[in-house]
Amino acid sequence: MAKKRPQTKAKRPQLTDAEIPVVGAREPCPCGSGRRYKACHGRAAAHAVTELVQRPFDGLPGECDWVALRELVPAATVGLTLKDGLPEGVPSVTLATVLPMAWPALRRDDGSVLLGLQNDTPSGDISRDLADTLQRALAADPGTPVQARRAPADGPRMQDLLDPEGVFEPVVHSGFEFWVPDSENTAPEVAASLERANAAAIPTVKLTGVDAAYWCETPDKNHLRWVMPHPEEQLLDALARLHAAGRSSLGEGTRLVGSFRAHGLTVPVWDLPSGVSAEDVEKPAAEFAERLATALASDEPLTADERRARGGLTNRQVTLS
Repeated sequence: MAKKRPQTKAKRPQLTDAEIPVVGAREPCPCGSGRRYKACHGRAAAHAVTELVQRPFDGLPGECDWVALRELVPAATVGLTLKDGLPEGVPSVTLATVLPMAWPALRRDDGSVLLGLQNDTPSGDISRDLADTLQRALAADPGTPVQARRAPADGPRMQDLLDPEGVFEPVVHSGFEFWVPDSENTAPEVAASLERANAAAIPTVKLTGVDAAYWCETPDKNHLRWVMPHPEEQLLDALARLHAAGRSSLGEGTRLVGSFRAHGLTVPVWDLPSGVSAEDVEKPAAEFAERLATALASDEPLTADERRARGGLTNRQVTLS
């Protein structure tokens, strides 16, 4: 019997971690180890995409409004300014709270791009997921939606794609008609989605005199929800000082009832009588902003009454994300 010839393995080129592409979890790892991707270099990638980024919009123009549009505002749009300018054939890029059929993004027939903000994201970094969706939308064929996927762990974030000097000015809409520039030729499924979305939308108005404050109307009472950029502990102390002094309301019949915690920022909430409109609360909100600035500047220890007020506010705090 002939002897078997010893088998020699050709050396595979060594790849650095940065050169190893993302593949399916059960596929062989591109590094050549012979193991599945999820048991090899996929471990680090999986950790990177699942680790929660507490403030995903930090460093973006209008961080507080990003949080509001992500969590509080039903229908709004914002024009985005890209750091490197618009690609050829893309006349505009617009951020929208929600898109029809819950699409992550849409390249319209005219080449413009709509990017949805309130979609579920597959990783712990909303900014990276949005950036990946935006890049794919810019390259998509006109007239096509962009589907969700897991963004590469080393992919860019929105902070890398947007002009840091760009203006971020949300436009709040009463409904979602901005979805359909040509309502007469809208597909039936989009028309049905539009009807459902409009029926569920809570009337919302952005205040003009202060930043990132949004009035909304509900059947029983109205509310003001105000996203603030201050460190949480400092802000709660300041709110407690005002609350204990009886200076935390926005006028007769209004009441500071608690706060949300969302994407690393704190969102105080006031109950308003049903007859109080957004216009009615503009001046009181501006006056409150002045009182809050003074309270934020204080470094005196909290009094017993202020500590009790702070405890009440903390107990009524709800974490949205």
